[in-house]
This record gives sequence, structure tokens and C-alpha cells, in this order.
Amino acid sequence: MARKAGIDKDLLAMALVGYKAEIARIEVAMADLKARMGGEPASVPAPDLPAKRTLSASARRRIAAAQKKRWAVIKNAKATPEKPKRKMSAAARKRIGDATRKRWADLRKATGKKGKKHPIAKMNGGGGAGGAGGGGSKP
Repeated sequence: MARKAGIDKDLLAMALVGYKAEIARIEVAMADLKARMGGEPASVPAPDLPAKRTLSASARRRIAAAQKKRWAVIKNAKATPEKPKRKMSAAARKRIGDATRKRWADLRKATGKKGKKHPIAKMNGGGGAGGAGGGGSKP
């Protein structure tokens, strides 16, 4: 695929503009360094930068349409349907609950404890505030 000669000239012209801007930026930095070293006063030459390029409305619309198209492709690639959430049947839930209750009953039977006591109540001596070690009232 051969390039047109006009495109090559335009490309070279833009490269030349870019290099001139780079030279201006380097000259500003050199002048600043010289001033810091105590040499010449910082007379910074005004950089000869090219004018800011603006896009036409139609070019902005084309760019926006292309970007939307790219994002649509990305979103469609991610939009694979997720697996449905697994649901437990009522019978399975009942079996698990019964087994858990049986384990706790066996544990209470093995340790000889009756009823349900909260672990905090056990740590505080079994009573409410002010019990043995309960931290209720001040001495």
C-alpha cells in the first residue's frame, strides 16, 4: 500500500513544527539554569509555538461515534450471563438444620450443660451487672 507524496510532506512539516517547539522548550530550560548558576539574567525567549489545533464538529462526532463503538464491543464481551444463583431446597435446608441441632444437643449432653447460656454471661460469672466479676458497680 503506497503512501501519497502529500501525506509524507505533511508528516515532515508537522515533525519540523514539533522539533521547533522542542528547541524552544529546551532554550527556556537552559536560560533558567544559567540564571540559577548566576550567569546571564533569565531573559527567556518567547517560545514560538504553533497555534492550538481545533477539531471540527463533524470530526468530534466521528471520534465520539468510534469511541462508543469501541466501548460497546468491550461491554458486550463482558456481558456474558452469570450463572444463576444456586438455591437450596426446603428439604435440604431442613436436613442441615436438624443435623446442626443434633450436633449441639450431643455437645451439651457430652459436657453436661443444660439450657442455652450466652458465652459473655459465662465470662461475667453468670449474673447481670454487679455480679461476681461483672463490672457493674464501683468498689
